[in-house]
Amino acid sequence: MPQSLVRLYVHIVFSTKNRHPFLTDQTLRQELHAYLAGAGKNLGSPSLIVGGVEDHVHILCYLGKIQPISELVKELKRTSSKWAKSKGLPAFYWQRGYGAFSVSPSHLHALKIYIAAQEEHHKKESFQDEFRRLLRKYGLEWDER
Repeated sequence: MPQSLVRLYVHIVFSTKNRHPFLTDQTLRQELHAYLAGAGKNLGSPSLIVGGVEDHVHILCYLGKIQPISELVKELKRTSSKWAKSKGLPAFYWQRGYGAFSVSPSHLHALKIYIAAQEEHHKKESFQDEFRRLLRKYGLEWDER
């Protein structure tokens, strides 16, 4: 086969530094989500949806065939932090770690709905509990620090 064909869906989740609620302004949050979608596209990993609340973000995207997930997340965080600072959030930073989870094509629709409904979802479950649930679902061990 003379070509390389890849279609990997990944759900990426990361939080603001110390889960600080930097993104309380709805307009700024939506602009940041749009920025992240554009940055992902420029990095060869187009987003299907980006969402979140004031202290974290969810990105459902295709994982490009060239760039490793660690480099993708690093660049998304780096460029979006710079963008947020230019928009009047001089103390804005993302937390160091992240979660990245594979997604079956049959679960894409449900995950898009879930990401779109983050505000409603987080009236019932904290980010920490949500993230722990994802880690348990994927059989991952973690350090609470």
